[in-house]
Amino acid sequence: MLFNSWTFWIFFALVLPTYWLLPFRAQTRFLLAASYLFYGWWDWRFLPLIAFSTVMDFCLGNLVAAAPEGAPRQRYVQISVVVNLLLLGIFKYYNFFAQEVTGALNGLGLSVSLPFVELVLPVGISFYTFQSMSYVFDIARGVTKPATNFWNFALYVSFFPHLVAGPIMRSGAKGQDELGRGLLKQLEVPRTWIQGSFAIGLYFILIGLFKKVVIGDNMAALVDTIFREDTSTLTGAECLAAIYAFAWQIYADFSGYSSIAQGIAKWMGVDLMHNFRTPYLAMSPSDFWRRWHISLSTWLRDYLYISLGGNRAGESATYRNMMITMVLGGLWHGANWTFLLWGFFHGALLCVYRLFSWGQSISVTLAGRAWRVVLMFHFVCFGWLLFRAESMSQVAAFVGLILTDFRMTPLAMSMLALIAFYTLPLFLLEIWVDSRKDMTFLTREAWPKRAVVYIYFLLMLVFFPAPTAHEFIYFQF
Repeated sequence: MLFNSWTFWIFFALVLPTYWLLPFRAQTRFLLAASYLFYGWWDWRFLPLIAFSTVMDFCLGNLVAAAPEGAPRQRYVQISVVVNLLLLGIFKYYNFFAQEVTGALNGLGLSVSLPFVELVLPVGISFYTFQSMSYVFDIARGVTKPATNFWNFALYVSFFPHLVAGPIMRSGAKGQDELGRGLLKQLEVPRTWIQGSFAIGLYFILIGLFKKVVIGDNMAALVDTIFREDTSTLTGAECLAAIYAFAWQIYADFSGYSSIAQGIAKWMGVDLMHNFRTPYLAMSPSDFWRRWHISLSTWLRDYLYISLGGNRAGESATYRNMMITMVLGGLWHGANWTFLLWGFFHGALLCVYRLFSWGQSISVTLAGRAWRVVLMFHFVCFGWLLFRAESMSQVAAFVGLILTDFRMTPLAMSMLALIAFYTLPLFLLEIWVDSRKDMTFLTREAWPKRAVVYIYFLLMLVFFPAPTAHEFIYFQF
């Protein structure tokens, strides 16, 4: 049930008015049933898995809260980590490691073949598993208290607007603006319709649909044309244009989902955190990760990087911890060497910038800031090549063509023109948003300014939607 499908909007048109007509306690159970219907729409076999994870972490959270400090409490935390990661490992990583181990053993002359398992990867498993685990972690750290009842916690895990592609919400954020309001804490109190909720929700839904349907899916056609082509027929300019197209495809696709999720949740009286804050205006790697997939980057920071020691044990340990965190962040996306290398690349980039103190001071000149943004965007684009490529040989072929055969062909020029046509207005809007340091400021602007932006979104959705609808990229993670 995709956000960009009529099926979803019929579903939501039935859910929203019914939800607001119900009393508070009935709202929670109704939303829980709607969320399970939404998730089961993909495959009903996914439901027992999310139900198991929910029941387990609810019980473990209560046990952690009741246990004394020290080893007894940590034992329950470890059970949550082991079982949740075991579920992820079986469904997401087993076949990859079985293949690699089999290849390594055969290379040593040992005739061993580990069995492969045909399993359907449950949509959104990486998102709700991390969210459920964070609840147990936060109780152990004293950041939040156990859920007041099981139904609230079950809805916290399965709340349908953000279930399959985030953001990964915390149960009760404690004074951290970047994380927004804790989702569980919002679900435990009656929701009310606040003035301005409709305008904010409408803005998020419109810009999210525009990003996904107009930019993301149109860029997908350009990307697939080049990445599926035999590299011997391509030029460097065509390869670079495809990388630019993918940079905008994945951003528009993923942030589009997050924006629609925010808008839908807002109309139900729930605030989801901002998962993206104009990431392609970042001037350094650390700045980029404060703007891109914020819910995952802060999760990795709080529960992995800091647990490893963060920057408290000297420079060499800091670099080690950054590399471990980013490589595992790459592995979170999927079982493939390209994802691991993508994580390694971003970890190395963070280390290099830290080592040479690049980007730690903000240039006072507009030209200096622009140069840093352009440079960082191209570093990110190289990372997207690693992320999108089907193999390392394709990465090598693309880089080789860009360096040795950069011919500007009609195909490359038409691709660059289309990229500019679809993305330049969004980029200008993001510069405006970034200058105001407020993701929702436009909803409070005078109607003429809002009308121009909203009418543009609507016209593009009507006249320039992609001919083929694609699933959201992050559904596979």
